[in-house]
Amino acid sequence: MAKITYIAFDGTPYDIEARDGTTVMENAVRNAIPGIEAECGGACACATCHVYVDEAWVEATGEPEPMEEDMLDFAQDVQPNSRLSCQIRVKPELDGLIVRIPERQG
Repeated sequence: MAKITYIAFDGTPYDIEARDGTTVMENAVRNAIPGIEAECGGACACATCHVYVDEAWVEATGEPEPMEEDMLDFAQDVQPNSRLSCQIRVKPELDGLIVRIPERQG
């Protein structure tokens, strides 16, 4: 289990425990984290689970694959640390991960 902190646009933190092998998006939906819409259910076919990975965690979460990069074109306010949370798999190395939720989703 890894601890993930989601920080809503208004600054409210949501701390959850996530099972290895699940995605950051799945855990947000399961725990009703506001701001993660996940309209496609994790198929990397929309940009409604967009998050900003905290700078300290960018390297640990890795680079987006080409399909994810294409979908990020549909996200609002994309930044260098933008990721689709459906594409970040929880693993022990991500214990303590912090992601911020943008004001709007794609």
